[in-house]
Amino acid sequence: MRLSELQKKYELELDEIIKQIKKQKPKSVLLQFPDGLKPYALEIVDYLEENTDAEISIWLGSCFGACDIPKTDADLVIQFGHAALNQR
Repeated sequence: MRLSELQKKYELELDEIIKQIKKQKPKSVLLQFPDGLKPYALEIVDYLEENTDAEISIWLGSCFGACDIPKTDADLVIQFGHAALNQR
């Protein structure tokens, strides 16, 4: 699946991420993906690196939700795949 198709299928908000990276000016950014998005991680990294000056890396460990923030020296951590719970 190409990145453009992926962005249509999922709300990745890559333009907002680029905007925040340019605003905050971190030197290093760590991306954390759920297992289902990990196969597309390199495409996302390439896109973000092409559009920012940040060094982007990928957290390959497990992710158990938004409170599961990896211990890292990165200046900015971006987590993908978290959504609001539906109210019934």
